[in-house]
Amino acid sequence: MQTEAPTGGRTQSKVSSDLHQTRTQPLSSTRTVPGASDRRQTEHQASAMPNPWLTAWDYWLDAWQRTILFWDVLRQRSDQYYEQKAKAVPHVLIFGHEIVLDGRTFDRPVNYGLVRVKPPEGVVIDQRKRPFVVVDPRAGHGPGIGGFKAESELGVAMRAGHPCYFVGFSPEPMPSQTIEDIMRAEAMFLEKVISLHPDADGKPCVIGNCQAGWAVMMLAATRPELFGPIIIAGSPLSYWAGTVGRNPMRYTGGLMGGSWLTALTSDLGAGKFDGANIVVNFENLNPANTLWTKNYNVWAKVDTEGTRFLEFEKWWGGHVNLTAEEMQWIVDQLFIGNRLATAELVTSDGMRIDLRNIRSPIVCFCSKGDNITPPEQALGWICDLYQNDEDILAQGQTIVYAIHESVGHLGIFVSGGVARKEHDEFASNIDLIDVLPPGLHEAVMIRKTADSAHPELVGSDWIVRFERRSLNDIRAIVSPDIENERRFATVRRLSEINLGLYRTMLQPFVRACSGEQTAQWLHTLNPSELPFELFSNRNPVMRSIAELAEQVRKQRRPVSSDNPFSQAQARFSEAIITALDGWRELRDHGLEQMFLTMYSAPLLQALMGLSASEESPRRRPGIEPERMAFIQGRIAELKERIAEGGWREAAFRGMLYIGMGGPGVEERAFNQLRQMRAKQGGLTLEEFKRVLREQFLALMLDEEGALAAIPKMLHDDPDARTNALAAIRTVASATGEMSGERAARLARIEALLRESAPGVGA
Repeated sequence: MQTEAPTGGRTQSKVSSDLHQTRTQPLSSTRTVPGASDRRQTEHQASAMPNPWLTAWDYWLDAWQRTILFWDVLRQRSDQYYEQKAKAVPHVLIFGHEIVLDGRTFDRPVNYGLVRVKPPEGVVIDQRKRPFVVVDPRAGHGPGIGGFKAESELGVAMRAGHPCYFVGFSPEPMPSQTIEDIMRAEAMFLEKVISLHPDADGKPCVIGNCQAGWAVMMLAATRPELFGPIIIAGSPLSYWAGTVGRNPMRYTGGLMGGSWLTALTSDLGAGKFDGANIVVNFENLNPANTLWTKNYNVWAKVDTEGTRFLEFEKWWGGHVNLTAEEMQWIVDQLFIGNRLATAELVTSDGMRIDLRNIRSPIVCFCSKGDNITPPEQALGWICDLYQNDEDILAQGQTIVYAIHESVGHLGIFVSGGVARKEHDEFASNIDLIDVLPPGLHEAVMIRKTADSAHPELVGSDWIVRFERRSLNDIRAIVSPDIENERRFATVRRLSEINLGLYRTMLQPFVRACSGEQTAQWLHTLNPSELPFELFSNRNPVMRSIAELAEQVRKQRRPVSSDNPFSQAQARFSEAIITALDGWRELRDHGLEQMFLTMYSAPLLQALMGLSASEESPRRRPGIEPERMAFIQGRIAELKERIAEGGWREAAFRGMLYIGMGGPGVEERAFNQLRQMRAKQGGLTLEEFKRVLREQFLALMLDEEGALAAIPKMLHDDPDARTNALAAIRTVASATGEMSGERAARLARIEALLRESAPGVGA
């Protein structure tokens, strides 16, 4: 380093040189006197000890340089923010793309659009594979998080050979657009995708992240024919669900007295709801990260963390707005009303939104580390809709869930590790998911090893297996509580009263006093927005920071990791984090106790029209008489046709019977079956799915009768029996050597075929 530092009138490099000379001075230069040997040893040890003043200087210099560089990173973040803000659609997609449909041109315009994503160089797309459509959340941030990195939902889908599309949005909503308008626009997007891929082997797989998840589910409940498998990642569907001592975000509406504050905020925003307010709510969940850790990590590791920080802030700081109508509907109907999971929502044209009408497999991906959408809220809708496992089978619905142990809410979408594992497995096994039999399944992923059987049937480093689960397994996760529901039902009714009072008594006055200028000032002063203004080049003080930072980079002198002041700095940071975490726990506990005390009061519940004698404070959807009649007719039809079919149907029935004796359906068995299907031809994926489901339901309705009918399905044809048994053995052995129940079931199938046709399969 060439810059002089005031250390006794010498440069820092001179100080270091003198110290080095002192430490390495030959001992022979010391005059020998009595006891000189001991003195020389003491002097040598003293000279070898670090100079505390030099150590402090090294740390001070490094800290000063890091501070300048940190300020420059914040300046770059602000410039990046304003650069993004100037764009018509400030997305963060890293993939090339082209517009297909612009929702702003529709009869009912919305600020959404459909784009085709171009594959990166070297990636080959198979037009016969089903397309993937990723829908990004509009929850305060701009679009693109589903394609934020190469290792992302879009990235792994394209690497698996699927055509990909992306549904994004512009920052400003169209005047008076509603949630229903967005649903209709997204239906048009899917119709367009389907028309562009007439030869695709299956309907589009649609991925809904966070807020987009419940929007996708609503559309799938009203237009089920447009969907292949649905993947909802980190998406809340049951908004009252949670566990005492955790999930404090669900108490917010009750503590604020309901949704009147949402209406007030929209009125102050001149008819728009500022997305920065949603971001503030997210950031308040973890004050240690918001107030300290995020910025401290950049400051402490500014030489390496700056780029990563700017990359993430490009999305996190890209705030977008919602119309007042949209935000009020979301809060009233979903987060406070909780009407989605109980089929209480009805569209303006009279169509009931019932999630049981979804005919496609639903994959719910959530995480225990997610404090915005915990597993209880991601999976609670299943308990809300269904009373027992037979109800799920009767509806013919396939539900798969996967729970990550630790990743946070954003990690579900942006983590490279999650993309390489969970999202990669979902993409590469999407056809298997599409043909899974009705019922509940958990996706279990096991790392592939050198000892794994038939590794050629596995396309990645993980082997996925879909294990059957029951409604009791979901209840163990969600822990439904009638008293908890009664509290939130009280909040819902109080919210309706307070909103009515606000609209009658205050709203006219607030609207008369508010306008675009008020909205702009509130936006600028928002805690999520103000730092961009303060640290941008618009601030004259920051203009010199760029030049100073450039000089610092040329003369950068990082301190060593063993510097005691650096170690003290780390301990100080840990103490601050501990203190802020403690304050958060104290705050959350206090707010929870306040909520529980207030809304558990029998008097308040009675005033809101709730009775303690009510079995449930909200609607519990049942199976309507006409639906029951349809199901009973379908069951009778399946029983009558239990012996219909040829060797292919018989083989499928035998495979399913053997598979039902194991832990679940595994990708190796399916891939083996898919290879056989490709060689033989004849069945489309949709027909393949129909046959598998029919054979599964036959076994569920009458297992013994279904097995006894297998020989009749082969019509005493030796070739048919040979083909069926060969196919059954090939698929059953794809997962390795069989034992236990599966081996016994295979032996039973073999004996059944031999008994009807001696010598077959020997």
